[in-house]
Amino acid sequence: MNKPFSKSSNGGTPILVGERACAYLRVSTGRQAESDLSIPDQRSQVEAFCRTRRLDLVMEFVEPGASATDDQRPEFQRMIERACDGDRPFDVIVVHSYSRFMRDSFQLELYIRKLAKAGVRLVSITQELGDDPAQVMMRQVIALFDEYQSRENGKHVLRAMKENARQGFYNGSRVPLGYKTEEVEKRGIRVKKRLVKDDVEAETVQLIFTLYLVGDGKSGPLGIKKLVCWLNEKGYRSRMGGRFSVNTVHGILTNPIYVGEWSFNRRNAKTQALKPDSDLIRIEVPAIVTREEFDAVQATMKLNAPANTPPRIVTGPVLLTGLTTCLTCTGAMTLRTGTSKSGKVHRYYSCSTANRQGETGCKGRSIPVDKLDALVTERLVERLFEPERLTELLASVCADRADKQASVNARATRLQTEVTDAQEKLRRLYKLVEDGLAELDDILKERIATLKLSHNAAKAALDRIRSTMPETAIDPEVVEKFSRLMRESITTGDIPFRKTYIRSVIDRIEIGDDVIRIIGDKTKLEKAVTARGSFVPGVRSFAPEWRSLGDSNPCFRRERATS
Repeated sequence: MNKPFSKSSNGGTPILVGERACAYLRVSTGRQAESDLSIPDQRSQVEAFCRTRRLDLVMEFVEPGASATDDQRPEFQRMIERACDGDRPFDVIVVHSYSRFMRDSFQLELYIRKLAKAGVRLVSITQELGDDPAQVMMRQVIALFDEYQSRENGKHVLRAMKENARQGFYNGSRVPLGYKTEEVEKRGIRVKKRLVKDDVEAETVQLIFTLYLVGDGKSGPLGIKKLVCWLNEKGYRSRMGGRFSVNTVHGILTNPIYVGEWSFNRRNAKTQALKPDSDLIRIEVPAIVTREEFDAVQATMKLNAPANTPPRIVTGPVLLTGLTTCLTCTGAMTLRTGTSKSGKVHRYYSCSTANRQGETGCKGRSIPVDKLDALVTERLVERLFEPERLTELLASVCADRADKQASVNARATRLQTEVTDAQEKLRRLYKLVEDGLAELDDILKERIATLKLSHNAAKAALDRIRSTMPETAIDPEVVEKFSRLMRESITTGDIPFRKTYIRSVIDRIEIGDDVIRIIGDKTKLEKAVTARGSFVPGVRSFAPEWRSLGDSNPCFRRERATS
């Protein structure tokens, strides 16, 4: 016997009495879910509808705080999965309106057809429509209006949030480690907040940067994985009380907010694609680390990235891996081992070209690892890292700086003149307006705007010159301190620790039959000397400037190597 049915008031598809119904209730934001009455109201109306139509309400799915512009909703997906199961636990999905189910017209039709294949219908209690062509078209028109309204709302919300950010207020994203929110003012019922430094968490952030740059004083600079292990072993925890992970620490080390650069509207909310710089809104926040520390970390991460330097070179157990090259074929000298008759293992730096191609590629050469390590570190300690030798090498760099200083000063003087002239012209125009001698019309506004642009451009250029203006002389105490640090760091400690400091000033070591050349860049050496306590390796330039006159690096003779 067929079940009795009640036909909808608008002539739509009849609803069979006694059919099993499922309710889907949704609000867009978590705040609505906590304080709004929308979900209770939706529930009561759906229950009343089911009683009137004599439907059996068997299930309910509630989505608190999820947008309907896409289908990335856990409860929604669980409901669709149950609807398409073989046992089909319900026949009808009841919603307050189609906008509660989906606000994308294409996806709405897609899911309606998917449900129809499983024998399940979607019913709106406020928009009862059937399956005839006219009512299907009406449903599609309603869906288009819902989608348009959603996008318009999103546009207005984003505009308000951008203005909120321009005024320096916090918009509600996840607060980075090291910061907290502080109430600044109230505007009606809305509370305005700003990000301020959390003194306790800021110490953890500063510690992470320090460990990555210089280490804990025992093992040298720590890689990200070792840094994570160090933090977790020492009992440090994230804001939520969890253990640190590689992704978390990498995100902290690369987040420019820690130098006071916080940007809003960086990515598209749906696609996560980066937006152009013109769309960014920059907000001032308290800095936790210095610009020098942050830039040093980025340079080190770039240098140590697997795309630039293989991990075996950065953290491998061989001191000069990645630096030594064969003078004949310019191929890398890599580690090669051999075992004597007594069973002792010997290690050599050996030409990789000869190892791969034989004598057709290179005649090849090898040198014991311990012998070359000792020769190079001994020579660096005796010659390069002596204060007198450092001063001699850096003298030419300082002389070049002194020659360039005159032109830099002249440029700074011209910019200062431009800034002063623009300020004076603006002052005169403002005075005319204040005294009533000139009217602030469109022409005058345009003139003031032009002068402001000229003033700001000249001032920005002047600030850049002043911030990058180099020193023309290096304090002997700084040279002495650097000399002492390097002599100690390249001779003691773990191999990765020593390797980091050698690679910071050495570009490569060329191995010949009767000569060993240590090649580096005096400019890079000077940057390391003047690093002011935050010395870390930078991205290598591979410019062999030390031996431009043939006297910067005395040769190691074969007789010295074999003695």
